[in-house]
Amino acid sequence: MANSKAVSSKRNKKTGYYVTEPVISIKQMLKKAKDEAGDWNAYRYKVSEDEIKDVTFNEFYQDTEDLGASLCKLGFGNTHIACVGDNSYPWIVAYLTVLKSAGVFVPIDKELPEDDMFRIINDSDSTAIFFASRFEESILGNKDKLPNVKYFISLDREVSNDECLSMRQLISEGADIDKTEYDSLKSDEGDLKLLVYTSGTTGIAKGVMLSEHNLISGVYYGLHVSQVFGTGLSVLPYNHTYEAVCDILVSIHKHTTLCINDSLKAVLKNLQLFKPDYIYIVPAFLELFYAGVQKNIRKQGKEKLVNNMIGISNGLRKVGIDLRKVFFKQITDAFGGNLRKIVCGGAPIRPEIGKFFGDIGIWVIGGYGITECSPLVSVNDEKANDYNTVGRRLPCLEWRVDSPNEEGIGEIQVKGDVVMLGYYKHPEKTDEVLKDGWFSTGDYGYITPQDWLVITGRKKNIIVLTNGKNIYPEEIENLIMQIDYISEVIVSGIKNEHGQETGLQAEVYLAEEHTEEQTLDDIQNKLEALPGYKNISKVVIRDEPFAKTTSNKIKRKY
Repeated sequence: MANSKAVSSKRNKKTGYYVTEPVISIKQMLKKAKDEAGDWNAYRYKVSEDEIKDVTFNEFYQDTEDLGASLCKLGFGNTHIACVGDNSYPWIVAYLTVLKSAGVFVPIDKELPEDDMFRIINDSDSTAIFFASRFEESILGNKDKLPNVKYFISLDREVSNDECLSMRQLISEGADIDKTEYDSLKSDEGDLKLLVYTSGTTGIAKGVMLSEHNLISGVYYGLHVSQVFGTGLSVLPYNHTYEAVCDILVSIHKHTTLCINDSLKAVLKNLQLFKPDYIYIVPAFLELFYAGVQKNIRKQGKEKLVNNMIGISNGLRKVGIDLRKVFFKQITDAFGGNLRKIVCGGAPIRPEIGKFFGDIGIWVIGGYGITECSPLVSVNDEKANDYNTVGRRLPCLEWRVDSPNEEGIGEIQVKGDVVMLGYYKHPEKTDEVLKDGWFSTGDYGYITPQDWLVITGRKKNIIVLTNGKNIYPEEIENLIMQIDYISEVIVSGIKNEHGQETGLQAEVYLAEEHTEEQTLDDIQNKLEALPGYKNISKVVIRDEPFAKTTSNKIKRKY
């Protein structure tokens, strides 16, 4: 059933924030969705190429109740429970079942090497683990390396066996178990509820401790700044808080339908299949969308036509006439035809890409977050969308710039309801980043006079030249990425024999259409507006793409 009533867009006239229903607890949030929208579709996903499965809020709620009753019978109502697997409906059931209990959910990155996965299971003190079938051989074959795990639960198996339990069977058996014990479970909202191990681009992952108060604050205050619509496509890995909180939990609170994407290679195909109104992605996906659209426009020889239509359309919009759905239907149909909003986080977006999609009728809403902030700090909204910023802060937060330079740039620090409890078993690392409630994000930027945030780069990425100038490589990379045939780029310092950084080089991976001998000239021409000390003196052409993290960020070398 369509969720046509799932969206409220009323604003508080004084603050400009959206009016949002309060969130008391995750348990209350899901029950409210069941009571108010029980017959609406909570989830849709492909069972096969020819069959789509619909799950209502009633059915989803009952699955969590039945699974929860079975877990309680096994003695797992208040323990740490890990989960590893591809994005799937069973993953979400396990996630919400544990969040509703007195226990702690530990999502694990499915792309981790085996040894790292086992280290996290042990470090997190998990005593049970849910896993997808493709991990069965690895996990069950190494039980001796997981001495604290008492139960191994398959997300996919039809029936249990001597080595592992079937989640489906647990749900089936739970239907006949009294729910009183499970429904009575409750943890203090300030206690640990979600233990997320950061993937990062370097170093060993740390366990970020998020409380239920952190999570519900992220949902409630995030919706003050930016709303969602009736149907979304769920794409990003579920072990990341961006997807687990901002998409999965928000969709429950707003009673929207999430369509589960089964493969990153199938995103465009699934956009056309499920026809969502909104989608959460990272800039790497947005770059691919943009490159694909521009390639098709060039292939058809319609660059001039599209640019002229954008000019005419923008002129009409100024007098209240919006014909973008008509003018650009051929382009937007490639994204399903209903896509109204792309929420983009993880890194700043290129302004020209945001503007292009806005011009053709699809909002690109940039935001900023970090796992340690549950994960949302700021986000743009449709009414005041500035592609050069990462938006307004959540109203539960304070923010400041630590030790700003002459340009007002310094490390961003935040304080408020979404800031983590700390790092699991690492008080010394917690003390390094949390002082008097202020969390040092490790990101550099500045706050505009309008109290909006601009991110200039990561603290650990800053290049300090021998002349004392600080270079934020992301700023230069964004300019270089404006060259059509450059697909990926990393700017780094050129070091002399003493290890000092004396200049800058750009390492680039080229798209299919390129002329290698033009690359250096094109990059220097693109950067001519920058001060001389930001010039690129060396260009390295890569034969293959950069290595990526599981959230599709390029791994930098430090």
